[in-house]
Amino acid sequence: MPVPSSTTTSTCGLLASDSESSHAKITGTDEFQHPGDWIAIEPPPVHGHGASDNAEGSGSGGSQGREVNAPPPTFSDSQFGIILRRQRCRPPDNSGLKNYTGIPSRFINLSNSFEFAGWGSIYPVKLTTADREAGERALDKQKKEKVLGQFTAAALAAVIVVAGIYSPICLFVATLILFLWRPIMLELVSALPISGAPYTHLLNVSTKGLAVVGASLLMLDFIATSIVSSATAATYLAGEVVLPFPSWTLAVMVLALFTMVSLSGVRESARIALLVLSLHVLTMTSLIIASTVNWARMGNERLKQNWSQGMAEYSQTSAASILKQVYFGVCLGMLGLTGFECTPSYIARIKDGRFPAVLRNLHLPAIVFNTVLMLLVLATIPLDVIKNGGAANVLSVLGQMAAGRWLRIWVVVDAFIVLCGGVLTGILSACELLEQLSHHRVLPKVFLRVTPKTNAPYVSIICFVAACGIIYASAGANLGVISEMFSLVWLCVMTLFPLSLLILRFNRGRLRRSDTTRLSTILFALLIVSPVVLAGNIALNPKTAGYFAIYEICVLSLLVVTQNKVSILRWIYWIYDQWYGFVNGSKEAAVVAQQRTGGGLVKLMTKLRQQLVCICVKGDEINLLFHMVLYVQKNEETSHLKIIHFYEEEKGGIPSELEANAKILDEAFPEITIDLLLIEDTFEPRTVHALAHHLNIPPSLMFMSCPGPDFPWTVEELGTRVILL
Repeated sequence: MPVPSSTTTSTCGLLASDSESSHAKITGTDEFQHPGDWIAIEPPPVHGHGASDNAEGSGSGGSQGREVNAPPPTFSDSQFGIILRRQRCRPPDNSGLKNYTGIPSRFINLSNSFEFAGWGSIYPVKLTTADREAGERALDKQKKEKVLGQFTAAALAAVIVVAGIYSPICLFVATLILFLWRPIMLELVSALPISGAPYTHLLNVSTKGLAVVGASLLMLDFIATSIVSSATAATYLAGEVVLPFPSWTLAVMVLALFTMVSLSGVRESARIALLVLSLHVLTMTSLIIASTVNWARMGNERLKQNWSQGMAEYSQTSAASILKQVYFGVCLGMLGLTGFECTPSYIARIKDGRFPAVLRNLHLPAIVFNTVLMLLVLATIPLDVIKNGGAANVLSVLGQMAAGRWLRIWVVVDAFIVLCGGVLTGILSACELLEQLSHHRVLPKVFLRVTPKTNAPYVSIICFVAACGIIYASAGANLGVISEMFSLVWLCVMTLFPLSLLILRFNRGRLRRSDTTRLSTILFALLIVSPVVLAGNIALNPKTAGYFAIYEICVLSLLVVTQNKVSILRWIYWIYDQWYGFVNGSKEAAVVAQQRTGGGLVKLMTKLRQQLVCICVKGDEINLLFHMVLYVQKNEETSHLKIIHFYEEEKGGIPSELEANAKILDEAFPEITIDLLLIEDTFEPRTVHALAHHLNIPPSLMFMSCPGPDFPWTVEELGTRVILL
């Protein structure tokens, strides 16, 4: 027997049909005497003869306001028919499971009831004073986290950029290429100013699977950044002084030291980075002044000798060979710009409107310092000294030849401190990414734990440094292996930025943004520059691709496992289930074993799928609602979904078809319990964060369609994820 619905149904769509035949079928059934058992699919209100009854019967009243024996509509009104379909039986209290009897279970000892969730409900929600206060606190905290200005934010990334000082002459050309990436980064950040980029960019413009791939590349980049920085600093210092222990020991000590610095909090870490950058700028400026004075005293003789020697070495080569050397030099020079990719990772902590200045403060000094210093090197140091072991510490050699031993020591100390600061950059950027991954349930919530005094994410810091140690140890503490892997990782991460922007233009083109990049620039960076530079680095050393593939597969596999926990557990249970059936020779014998040993897996899968996810909807169009639920089914492992609708009575109230469509979706997705929450309030950051507190979930697990350019709030302020055009 059908059970009456606990809530009133409403209209849910349109269907062209023969109205008179439909009406005859409706009036000819005895079961229609219980109209609460049906969902009405009605035409829109029309004006004219016969329209008044339909108009009155639509809306929240459903079929209850319609006369059963009403006369058939006129010919002009028969373009649309009223279709009634019976709802599936559900208990009055919405308990029980949605079960299909026509489809057998894939498991021997587990019925389909395991796959299916309970019935959804429709109910209003009133935000309490405590919820609203929590929402205000969340917004205030979000504003207070913007502690980095243009110089402190630039300092965090600039400590890596200085490695370009030791790159070949072609670094100048490479630095010019970065002009392609600056407008791309600016447009991405203006549209989606969310920390953890480009992972969070991909998450909001594409699928979660592609975003996890981006996260694995980004995490590997941060790990390699910290390892290469600490190991290079140790190796550089070991080349100048005699250490009482191996250089790898000093690298581990550097990692441990900056772990403690990171635990002191982001504000203090940024200030330390600013001090490091200031010291480096002072050192480089002093080196340039001293070398320029020395060049004026020496004249151009050394520069002419080096130029003549260099031309003589290539006098017998073809133009193609020279172009090949220049090409490889530019490919290597691009690697001297590492650090720029870290800046969008902590964009939420950068003050509003300062990001363009941050990129400028990173880019322009890199161009000036690299160009001038490489020219001074050629004007001061013999080419043979540079080639025969002097390239590794060329600036310290330049300092000694320009001003003496004291400047060499100063440059060595500065280089060591600056390279150590690279560890700080890697740790801070990784913490932002790990926090985002935890909020999105790719990683466990334990990564969100912070220290009570400094508010530093100690679990993320400790786990990241441990990962650095494991990868460094797996490479045999070989800096060359990590550096070769790092080269491709960095280039792949830089490729993610134009890729993200291209997908954003296609999938989320309505997002409001203050900067716009020409499409030709995006395509040129993505399809020409990135593949050419990647190919050049692989051609220089094919082993680079092997190292990159091994480490990327390891990191990606870990994230895929944590993201798809329930799916993997389901496969494990299926294999376990089939194995017992095979060993015992009969399904009956396997049942006993499964009851003893398989219950834990079933309980774990059920528990993991109970995590709540929400979608915020504005209208009642069932096609949009369907696509949003389908996104949740494909990208989130959950059996509990809430459809959220904020409404105001003076602005039209609740859409007429929303309740009926929510019931249809609840039936269409039996493995997900779909609730409809109706909140009489304004959809704004304050209420979104208050509702997140009420439901005890982060706003990042509340999804919405793409807001238009006139929408008053940004995605950053709302904290939600964009999942539709």
